Amino acid sequence: MFGPIKKVARAFRVPSAEEREMAYLNGSHDRFDLEYRQRQVDRGLFRQR
Repeated sequence: MFGPIKKVARAFRVPSAEEREMAYLNGSHDRFDLEYRQRQVDRGLFRQR
């Protein structure tokens, strides 16, 4: 009964900061791009201010 409601709720869920960071890091093309992205994450690119 609540199955479809849970599916809709998951579809509209906002990803957490950790999930956004991982998606950003996983999108790197090579080692240098990954290192650049890691520095951006360390500087707080995805953190709330």
